[in-house]
Parts: sequence; structure tokens; C-alpha cells
Amino acid sequence: MDIVVWLRTLGLGKYEPVFRENDIDETVLPSLTHENLKELGVASLGHRVKLLDAIAALRSDASGKMPPIDVTASTSPSVPPEDRAERRQVTVMFSDLVGSTALSARMDPEDLREVISAYHKCVAEAVRRFGGFVAQYLGDGVLVYFGYPEAHEDDAERAVRAGLELIAAVIALKTPASLQTRVGIATGLVVVGDLMTGSGEAHERGIVGDTLKLSGTKVL
Repeated sequence: MDIVVWLRTLGLGKYEPVFRENDIDETVLPSLTHENLKELGVASLGHRVKLLDAIAALRSDASGKMPPIDVTASTSPSVPPEDRAERRQVTVMFSDLVGSTALSARMDPEDLREVISAYHKCVAEAVRRFGGFVAQYLGDGVLVYFGYPEAHEDDAERAVRAGLELIAAVIALKTPASLQTRVGIATGLVVVGDLMTGSGEAHERGIVGDTLKLSGTKVL
């Protein structure tokens, strides 16, 4: 498993140098903890949650092997990546916690991580039941696509139904703090393709268009 590619698929390629400097490879990765990530300099709570959730997914792999990595996320200095952008009709949903700033001010970071992790899982389970695709976890928010990578004739309806269900599911969560979420949904024409910043420093698959902004998605 290539740790660099794994980090880039999570949108966290900026941590490649510190992982290399500290000899973090596929044998060490499953043992990393919240405190280890802080020692590595991962200051963002959202980034630590994203890494820990991804590590937990690796641990729970029934085969005991690392999941396959999308090699298209890796770039070569001598061969430019193929442009695979395409125009698609997509419904975008963005869900984020209400009052997350107040929660972070009064809760211990470890407890807050557990709350956000439970919230992320709740949203993911709700949207996947309606055919939604969890594109990215953005701090206390979740970005979801309906209509990509698999399209349905009723993607907009699926998104609305998923939004109503996840709002109720989040309220019903048994956590130390009562949770609520707000949901933004928008449908429109977008361009789906590989997004690159700089010279191969970051490489991820995403969508571009006004639909993303209309859904209320936070840009970090």
C-alpha cells in the first residue's frame, strides 16, 4: 500500500512529508491514535477525525488486507494525468452539525471526536440507503452526491428523502450532547473530474459548478 496515494485519496496530501519523516507505513498506520496524530502535527480536529475514520475502516476490513487504492490519484512528474472530466446532472447534499463551535468549546477533544464520528456514520448510513455517495467529510460536515458515480432518474427525490431521514436520525442519536443537523440540497449541471492544485501536490476527484455552492457546501 502506498501511504502517499492513501493520503491523497482522503484529500490530505499535505501530510505526506511528516508521514515520511516519521516512517509511517502500512504496518504502522493501523496503530495510530488521536494522540499520535497530534504528535505528528495534525492540528485540525476535522483532519484527525477523517484519518481515524479511514484507519478504522482499514482495521475492519474482513480480509485483513488494505483496501484497494485508486491509482488515478497518483501523479507522475514525467506523465501528466489524463483529463477525465465529464458533464453530469448531479444533486449535491451538504449536511453539517448545528452549534458545532459551541460543542467544541465545552467538550473534551476526545469526546468531541466520538460525537462527530457518530454523526458522520449516521449521515453516511442514511444517504447510502437512498443511493447517495459520500464524497468527503469536511470537519463537522458531510458532502454527498446523488447522480454520481451512479445516476438514477429520481436522484433529486432520493436526496430529499435522505435529508429528511438523516435529520431525524441525528436527533435520535445517543450521544453526550443533543445533536441537530441542517441540510442543503441543490440539483444542476456540474463538471466531474480530477481536481489538481499546484504541481501534483494535491489530486482528488471532485465536482465544479454553482450547484456545489447552492447546496451550502463549506469550502475548506
